[in-house]
Amino acid sequence: MMNKEIIDKNKTILEKEREVIENMLSDFADENKDGSGDWDTRYPDFRAKGNLEEEADEVEEYTSLLPVEKALEEKLANIKEALKKIESGSYGKCESCEKEIEARRLKLIPETRVCNRCK
Repeated sequence: MMNKEIIDKNKTILEKEREVIENMLSDFADENKDGSGDWDTRYPDFRAKGNLEEEADEVEEYTSLLPVEKALEEKLANIKEALKKIESGSYGKCESCEKEIEARRLKLIPETRVCNRCK
């Protein structure tokens, strides 16, 4: 059985990290309203600008933000899943072999879904 102190500490860490990531995403993306957890990077609005160089820079920035959005979405999904597992009492169990995940691994990556053997 997972140590309650570790679970409580990781829950606090995960909740703070969820908030940080959601704030980071909201700086350049909008969350879909369908509850899927998907975010969409805002595409530049070129109406009435007319400056091709500035518009090209905005498209380049948009393109560079797409992989950032994907990585943050994946991390956020893992955090939310870990928080659900904490609530359900199944936190710390490897999704692959169903053995307990090492405390050291959970300390380093509180949202991890698998143990060191299965990673």
